[in-house]
Amino acid sequence: MISSLEKSSKRKRSRSRLPQQKSSSSCSASSKVDAATLASTLQLQEQRRDVVYSLIALGMKFGLLVLGGVSLLKLGFAYYQRVNRHAELTEVLDQETAKWLVKQKRFDRLFTLGGDRRFMYEQDQWIAPNRVRIIWR
Repeated sequence: MISSLEKSSKRKRSRSRLPQQKSSSSCSASSKVDAATLASTLQLQEQRRDVVYSLIALGMKFGLLVLGGVSLLKLGFAYYQRVNRHAELTEVLDQETAKWLVKQKRFDRLFTLGGDRRFMYEQDQWIAPNRVRIIWR
């Protein structure tokens, strides 16, 4: 009760000094508004700063994601090239092995019975058929 009576008496006093308090109350009111405005401005700045930092972090994460994706693509392409080269080398090796086996069989047949005659018959492109053949023994 006392507090409500004190408030009412303060109101009555403030009404009597209305012109004088107007300037002081406007300063206090403007200082209160200024403090509230300042607080809201600072809060908005902090929120904007948080948004900017969040965007920077998002950009960095996106950059790392792109970097990882490009690295995986490069790695996949390098693996693909390696597999293709291996397939090419395997095919060339198979062809050369087949040639080598044919030549090895021909060489082995040379040292069998009648191998020298077969060798001479195979070499007919060196000596024309209408030429005299001389075989040294």
